[in-house]
Amino acid sequence: MCQRILLFVILSFFSLQVLGGTLKGTVLDKQTGEPITGASVRLSKKGFYDVSGLDGTFSIKNVPAGVYQIHVSFVSFQTYTKEIVVGNKDLVLNIALEEDARQLLNEVVVSANVDKSTENAARQTERKANQLMNIVSGKAIELSPDLTVANLVQRVSGISIERNSNGDGQYAILRGMDKRYNYTLVNGIKIPSPDNKYRYVPLDIFPSELLGRLEVFKTLTPDMEGDAVGGVINMVMKDAPERLEVSANLATGYNQLFMDRDFVNFNTKDLNYKSPYEQYGNNYNATLKDFPKGAVQYTSKRPMLNLVGGFSVGNRFYHNKFGVILAGSFQNTYRGSNSLFYSSTVYDTEKSSRITSLAERQYSEQQSRLGLHAKMDFRLNENHKLQWYNAYMNLANEQLRDTKTTDFSSGGYDPVSGNAGLTYSTRSRLTVQKIFNSTLQGTHKLTDKFKMQWSAVYSSATNENPYNTSVSLLGKRVNFKETKTYPQESTRRWEHNSDRDLAGYVNGTYLTTLKNNLLEISFGGMYRDKSRDNFYNNYVLKPTNPFAEYGKDFTDYGDISWSVENPRGAVASALNYTASEKIGAGYGMAKWQKSNLQIIGGLRVEHTDQGYSMLFPLGELRPTGNQEYTDLLPSANAKYALMPNQNLRASYFRSINRPGFFELVPGKVVNEEYQERGNPDLKRAIADNFDIRYEYFPTASDQFMAGVFYKKIQNPIEYTLQLDETRGQDVFYTPGNFGDATNYGLELDAIKYFQKFGIKANYTYTNSEITTKKMIRVRNQSGNLEAQNVNQTRPMYGQSAHVGNVSLFYKNQKTGWDAQIAASYTGERINTVSQFLDNDLWQEAFIQMDASVERKFGKNWVIFAKANNLLNTPMRVFIKNTNPVNANIPQENASGNKTLIREDYYQRSYLIGIRYKL
Repeated sequence: MCQRILLFVILSFFSLQVLGGTLKGTVLDKQTGEPITGASVRLSKKGFYDVSGLDGTFSIKNVPAGVYQIHVSFVSFQTYTKEIVVGNKDLVLNIALEEDARQLLNEVVVSANVDKSTENAARQTERKANQLMNIVSGKAIELSPDLTVANLVQRVSGISIERNSNGDGQYAILRGMDKRYNYTLVNGIKIPSPDNKYRYVPLDIFPSELLGRLEVFKTLTPDMEGDAVGGVINMVMKDAPERLEVSANLATGYNQLFMDRDFVNFNTKDLNYKSPYEQYGNNYNATLKDFPKGAVQYTSKRPMLNLVGGFSVGNRFYHNKFGVILAGSFQNTYRGSNSLFYSSTVYDTEKSSRITSLAERQYSEQQSRLGLHAKMDFRLNENHKLQWYNAYMNLANEQLRDTKTTDFSSGGYDPVSGNAGLTYSTRSRLTVQKIFNSTLQGTHKLTDKFKMQWSAVYSSATNENPYNTSVSLLGKRVNFKETKTYPQESTRRWEHNSDRDLAGYVNGTYLTTLKNNLLEISFGGMYRDKSRDNFYNNYVLKPTNPFAEYGKDFTDYGDISWSVENPRGAVASALNYTASEKIGAGYGMAKWQKSNLQIIGGLRVEHTDQGYSMLFPLGELRPTGNQEYTDLLPSANAKYALMPNQNLRASYFRSINRPGFFELVPGKVVNEEYQERGNPDLKRAIADNFDIRYEYFPTASDQFMAGVFYKKIQNPIEYTLQLDETRGQDVFYTPGNFGDATNYGLELDAIKYFQKFGIKANYTYTNSEITTKKMIRVRNQSGNLEAQNVNQTRPMYGQSAHVGNVSLFYKNQKTGWDAQIAASYTGERINTVSQFLDNDLWQEAFIQMDASVERKFGKNWVIFAKANNLLNTPMRVFIKNTNPVNANIPQENASGNKTLIREDYYQRSYLIGIRYKL
């Protein structure tokens, strides 16, 4: 026994001598002291190596004791070689790499093409920026689970998203300011919107893979357009690489929603993109031959697999003077939702809403998204550069909505016996949105101190809704058995609009000194001529036999016999209008640097001439209108470097928010749930914005930011439901100015990497207040019902008190694995402003969780997978009170102290694919 113990001790001692210790340390940039990610660390003994992690650290375990050569290499740095001795204890080395002098000579030529897609480049840009900004790097976009810019932007601090009917993000809400208070740029140039009423751009039209990086500006400088209160989103598209680069990806996937039910679609091949009115003139009487049956011929089946693909090719030629990149993205996806929508009204003198009906909706949507991007740049010499950028985005959405509505307000509703009146309706709609932008730019260094930059821009945005079709049938529920009965009227609607921009920009920069400190003086101007055309036409079809029975006289909607109620269509709508907007602007700005202090200040002047003309006014007193005004927009930004890696920033800027194009048109539009009309007296909103932020960048890729902001808004624009002053019972959804509003908050943003792991987290608290008139009903002394107005202070539309994001990363460059799980939290916010006191509709707080993982094989191949909406988070809308009358309504008893108005489920979606990069 003693011999065995002695032998075990000897063997253990011997094994320790053989295993030796662990070699670990950090790889740094000798010039900057920043950690280097992805450096190769190898020992002369085969099989012992590592790759520096996200924080620059490496670790090689169980190295046998002995003498070795260590080799550390990284692109554009000299290889580090040193003899080391490894013993039984850990050996710690901090290795500083020097830049390769030979490559530095080349960088003089290609300095404009430094890779700006890395996380380190994003942090460096944030640190050196003139104003407050956040950046999502190109590398982060590539790994992200998000396929569109709308979903991607929600990862940025202070941003929440407004989702569309299939659960995808569509619009961004910055710092609690609704989408109307922000604008969108492509490569620094404002683009028009395809929306038929407003000026904000739907971000779901942009595939995220075309981006080189995403920039979000929280404050403005005088050289930026002044119509942003929340902030600015700038999509920086991919640039020409330093050398030949080819990449392609192909992926497929499925939405779990259609594992449980069929996808319903319709035939779009025979749809007419022009109405009979447009094809044959205003004297033409439409017949049934002008209305193809394809839109009412529905097919139910399981959808095909989603298909997502993209490519990019770029290179530089003629001794790096000429660069070109061409990139494209195509996505064909099948999405949808299952939805409950409760209609409600405030009855008599009741203080809370009474549910009147329940619409059970099933959405089926096929989205085809195409993005093309081409950019060329030519360096005439070291002082002159030209570049030409072109982008084309196309989003086609085939949507079918199938609805069954149960009427609770009629006397026939008896939940115990299972009796109710029903209505069945089906809407088929094709929406095609397109955005095109072409920008020619030049940068010219005329002297050592003077530089000029100019841009000539043509942009267009179009939206088409050809042959929007709805068909409805009556139905009944008797003893819990449901049947369809008689056809009701059907509509065929055509809508389209176009937005065209012609714009020119000129900027100059002059370098001088003030008290022996650098002073940069900038000046410039812009002019934009915008024109917009809107068309709307609606035809009403009525059944020739209103008593035709479903299942007996017809079984397919295409078999219903119709007559055209209005053969010339209904073009007398407020949506038939033209609009124009001419904006001229000039600015002067100075940037002064003294030691650790940088101050930027200046003034921007913008003149706006905005007008509209109704094409078919129906007795409106103001069928044409015009607003013309000039705004002085001062701003000041100060940045103080507490240390080389720490900044303290303070800023002030004044900004505006102009009315949307349709918002000034006084006519009304009849929507499904309400009527909408414009307000020709609507004024622009003016905001004074203040920011303070502390920034700390402990390493090249880590950061911590903490800031506060305050906004004072004059004449904020909000939509409310209001009673018509001349028609007492008519309710309109209309924009208005409501005194002053305030919006203030706190932002925290942190990024930290631990070798193979990383975490990004941000949190924003926002509080806003606006006071608007609300209505209550009382009985007067005569016993008659009387409406009274009272003031109510509430948060601004779309503002959530709490917004946060957490993303966890794993990156192992040695094995090629990358993984990410990301969660976004959005607190409750107002979804719709009611005309009644304490009856606003609120969207419930929700968490969106997504994940992605990829594995690299060899030098060029990557397999990846993405999963979205892992928690199957629904979108719920509720009123913060209850009415005892609703006690027998399904699901209302389970809503606690709330009245449920809407509930949408989107289910999870999955994608798996392969990527090649040369």
